[in-house]
Amino acid sequence: LGRWGPNKAADPVVTRWKMVDHKKVIDECSKKPILQFVAIERRDCGEWAIPGGMVDPGERISTTLKREFMEEALNIAEANETEKTHLEEELANLFSSGVEVYRGYVDDPRNTDNAWMETTAVHFHDEDNKSVALLPLTAGDDARNVRWVDVSSKLKLYANHSAFIKAVAGNLSAHW
Repeated sequence: LGRWGPNKAADPVVTRWKMVDHKKVIDECSKKPILQFVAIERRDCGEWAIPGGMVDPGERISTTLKREFMEEALNIAEANETEKTHLEEELANLFSSGVEVYRGYVDDPRNTDNAWMETTAVHFHDEDNKSVALLPLTAGDDARNVRWVDVSSKLKLYANHSAFIKAVAGNLSAHW
């Protein structure tokens, strides 16, 4: 980790409903709608995770959330100026109304007695699948792969990320 003591991170949980013919897909067992979230495959360990990363010194968490999502899930670094402007406009509305689902210490494999991870996980939901749900996901920065993943209790995610997804599913009364 980059510094002694707490290392601050931010994790944007971006979701949409799984839909077929503009109707929510319902899980047969739970009878609840299936939620999907944007997941990245981490380049360093190959595990699936929520896109996110370190808060730069002096940076607001809201800025980190959007920046990390754009870097890892939309590969903003490879976009031309027109594409960057379009992506930023598309995300502006969605990222203006997030709901914090967790803030604090996380059980991260990089933690030591002298340096540890603390994160803020914020949920951003595309209710009608007309915003981020339409954007082309492209892995960038620390991500090897990116895709929409169905939310399920069977998910095996990096660090504490499954707990954040479970909280989001509960808040939306979605299948878990």
